[in-house]
Amino acid sequence: MTHNAVRFRPTPLRSARGRSALGSVALASAVALLLWGAGAGAAAAQPGRPAASAAADTATAAAAGQPLTNLAHLNVLLDAVPLAQTAEHTTWRLAEQPTALAPWTYANRNADGSYTRIGGGSLDAATGHWTQGAYNADDIARTAVVYLRHWKLTGDAASRDHAVQTLRALTYLQTATGPNAGNVVLWQQADGTLTPSATPKELPDPSDSAESYWVARTLWALGEGYAAFAGSGAGADPAFAAFLQDRLHLSLDALNRQSLARYGTFDVADGVKVPAWLVAGGADASAEAALGLAAFSAADPGDTVVRTALTRLTEGVAAMSSGSVTQWPFGAILPWNKSQSLWHAWGGLAPAAVATASTVLGRPDLLKAAVADSAQFTPQLLAAGGADNAWSPTPGEAQIAYGVDSRVEGLVATAKAANAPGLLDVAAIYAGWFFGANRSGLPAYNPATGTAIDGIERDGRVNPNSGAESTIHTLLTMLTLDANPALRAKALGIEKTVATAGLSVVEAESGMITGGSVVTPASAWTGEANLSGGAFVSLTKGGSLSVPVPASDQARNVYPIVNQTEGRSGTTSWASARTALGSTANGGAGAQGLTDAPGRLIPLSLSRTLPAGATAVTGTSSGAAAIDAMLLQPLVSTVTVTGAAGDSTLYVSAARESSVRPVLVPRGFRLEQAAYDAAGRPVAHADERGNPARASVTVAPGGFTVTHLTRR
Repeated sequence: MTHNAVRFRPTPLRSARGRSALGSVALASAVALLLWGAGAGAAAAQPGRPAASAAADTATAAAAGQPLTNLAHLNVLLDAVPLAQTAEHTTWRLAEQPTALAPWTYANRNADGSYTRIGGGSLDAATGHWTQGAYNADDIARTAVVYLRHWKLTGDAASRDHAVQTLRALTYLQTATGPNAGNVVLWQQADGTLTPSATPKELPDPSDSAESYWVARTLWALGEGYAAFAGSGAGADPAFAAFLQDRLHLSLDALNRQSLARYGTFDVADGVKVPAWLVAGGADASAEAALGLAAFSAADPGDTVVRTALTRLTEGVAAMSSGSVTQWPFGAILPWNKSQSLWHAWGGLAPAAVATASTVLGRPDLLKAAVADSAQFTPQLLAAGGADNAWSPTPGEAQIAYGVDSRVEGLVATAKAANAPGLLDVAAIYAGWFFGANRSGLPAYNPATGTAIDGIERDGRVNPNSGAESTIHTLLTMLTLDANPALRAKALGIEKTVATAGLSVVEAESGMITGGSVVTPASAWTGEANLSGGAFVSLTKGGSLSVPVPASDQARNVYPIVNQTEGRSGTTSWASARTALGSTANGGAGAQGLTDAPGRLIPLSLSRTLPAGATAVTGTSSGAAAIDAMLLQPLVSTVTVTGAAGDSTLYVSAARESSVRPVLVPRGFRLEQAAYDAAGRPVAHADERGNPARASVTVAPGGFTVTHLTRR
């Protein structure tokens, strides 16, 4: 159960779920809380196994062709929660079954390898209540999705039963009557008591007083639940499906009274029109609701209320697509309509939702946003170091299972909808994160126990805990791999990231300043993004900044990150030696609109590339300017991985024309390559299948090429 740490103020244990009236804090501290916050224990769980065992267990599963999905740890996180009927809260057959199942929020790993289940916040020993709760709607909903998908993939009866019980627990949290009908209470105590208002305060407060992320995830689970239980297949239950349909409509009616009532209207965020009908203002939440509505609509296309909501939500999500091959954020679907300079991994399921909906609705126009995110931004994210939790706007955060899973699911869904097989090669590299191709070099999942990890810091430190969200999203990836055997085989062959060479950051304050100074605000958070390094360079009119950059053997795109003011303030002209690179506007960010602060902190494109071998970039300003940093992007970035399947490299283009890169081929090997365009579709290339000492790799404009070294 985790939420965007930039959009939401963190609690003592993790980032909170509602937008704080007090604003947000810097992402770095929030992610640290996310990864390492853990309170006192409450209930013991099963022992885990060390990383070395996880690697061996993965190899064993691969060799034996065994399923990767193991629900053992998720099962241990489950507990029976007593439910008492009230005027506002009830569920399926409550009189006959007064308990349901819900997962504990966290599981802390103990020194002996066992796990202790804990809730959110701090524990009151006298009451047994947590300041937040033991269980939460977000994790209950996604746990139900795991069991539903496992049941439908394998026919497992226990997973079917667990799906029923977690859906019963989830629907109990829906407010059934009154002005808040259809909204959802977030937190619940171990004894079944609801906690509408958590400590510290979260928004909305009470948690069922308005639409929320947890309403969206409730729709996700109910939609997939209806699709699974409707019809006449094995295990179908039309009566239960009808109940889920009613409850889905209950929450959908709430959205239709709130955000969806604004369909077709737009707000302004720093001069840019943004859709006003996204759930809680986010493409992130809207996408997860859309996943459930798409599943429902595929099973019952005649339900026009659901189909209309699906259409409107996915149109809104697609409208948040931003940038291009040479413009930040390179085709990503931005998650929050109040920021033009923040992408985060909790919005990562947006391309999966849009791609899936495009097929269900017969709307190929929606695919454009999914393809741009999956085929352009996602490979760049990988080359910059992997599935970082945020670009805000610079990369540089911890990595968690949610972020990796959302990339894998988005790539697979878009590959299918757009007939873009190249995206599956990228998906395999992302999925390799779970098997050791990550910053720690250790497996992040053990198929013998079903345990995951709660994250990996930038320096490779591992959080060994295995809470609900990490376990859920790890299992969602394993289910995706088990359902796609060819992808599974590729992913299992990737066990280590050898090197990445992609987008990098150079701080402005590292340069020589003339006519200006370094400014360090009290907070790095601007209200919409984070200052890289917590500081920026303030230039006066006529001031200059010369920033040293590492040399490269190829040309690079340079993106100065400017904290633009609303009003115009001249330009900064950029050059390297005698090469003019272009200029950026110091102001002109546009009307503030609904954002939390005037102006915007944004990477801006230059008209020319930085030549190979250049070692400095100089900017001279014609007005007051605030320069935060520079992003340097190779015209061809690379990711090299290795494992049982051998050595592979992904080449990613940020160029407007085809690129050719030389490659050294070891004696006794040959180079195989598969090239794809900016949409992930195959393109013709010169495949070096001989055995020269030197070969070359061709990369399509804005596309990517995958190479593999094989023995002769």
